[in-house]
Amino acid sequence: MSESLARLVVTAVVVEGRSKAEVARDYGVSRQWVHELVRRYEADGDDGLVARSRRPRSNRARTPDAMEDRIVVLRKELVDQGLDAGGHTIAYHLERRGVHPPSVATIWRILVRRGFVSPQPQKRPKAASIRFSAEMPNERWQEDTTHWSLADGTDVEILNAIDDHSRFLVGSDVRVVFKAADVVACFHRAGAAHGFPAELLTDNGAVFTAAPRGGRCAIELECDRLGIRDINSRPYHPQTCGKVERFHQTQKKWLAKQHPAGTIGELRTQLDRFRSDYNEVRPHRAIGRRPPAEAYAARPKDRPRGPVIEATYRVRRDRIDGGGAVTLRHDSTLLHIKVGRRHAGTRVLLLVAGLDVRVVSEDGELLRELTIDPTRSYQGLGKR
Repeated sequence: MSESLARLVVTAVVVEGRSKAEVARDYGVSRQWVHELVRRYEADGDDGLVARSRRPRSNRARTPDAMEDRIVVLRKELVDQGLDAGGHTIAYHLERRGVHPPSVATIWRILVRRGFVSPQPQKRPKAASIRFSAEMPNERWQEDTTHWSLADGTDVEILNAIDDHSRFLVGSDVRVVFKAADVVACFHRAGAAHGFPAELLTDNGAVFTAAPRGGRCAIELECDRLGIRDINSRPYHPQTCGKVERFHQTQKKWLAKQHPAGTIGELRTQLDRFRSDYNEVRPHRAIGRRPPAEAYAARPKDRPRGPVIEATYRVRRDRIDGGGAVTLRHDSTLLHIKVGRRHAGTRVLLLVAGLDVRVVSEDGELLRELTIDPTRSYQGLGKR
């Protein structure tokens, strides 16, 4: 009720002498409210007619100050580490520390009231976009490179590969510039640790596809050899690789809070530390607030299902150089194969069947037999 209507009601009763029931009927208010207004007027005069707050003097359900302080401290810790510090994440970490947290909505209200969060306009509803995720771990990996700077401003590249189903980081490495052989090497390390995927999704970078050049690059040939389906996103459409693109942002946010790495080795150490926390500790919103490692282990893994492309066969003639080695180009990379200094100057044949190579002299003597490691440019005598 407005102050003007309250004054009118009280005047009708006190000055005109009309009954409270009559005034209540004529002005459309309850008799109890008329009695209350007259009582307040008689006790406080005009001040009694001013609208009063209905807020209770106390609230037994209010979150204790100690809990609010704990939420604020945890928020600061997560932000300082460059980690997600939203309501769901804070509740998750409180539970891990043996504390029963208030609701996520309450945590957000506390953060807003304490000045840590500024209310934002209503965002686009989740239904406005459709998300696609693999049904099984290792059904599809997404792989991409991103840029970062060392302490002296040197630009380097970080290669990340994540599992599409669980967001598990299967591989991460850093180099000044990634070449085709480096991508294959990282892919093999990830496959050795976690098993190879059924599909590999990448963008159209030169190290991921040679389709624009009318050929197949090293990682494409390696996928053919392993029976892995390789897929490239549509040009200028990064949303296709959205999961790994979003991961880059999370990783860089964390790196920005660390002491700037002076060398690639230092940066690699930081990436390994982040990888452990990201996979094992950090709850991920897209997978039910579980750490990626938990989601990755929850279901059976998929594996390569495509037809294995037969190895290529060729014969190459060469002469063993003064250092006792011959060269062989594999997937755009020039490999140096050690045969031995005692054979320097000998003309040989290289019989190539995929990764299997036999070095034979022109009179038929077998000088070296090996399975080449495509991740190494130098094939020493120890690699037989």
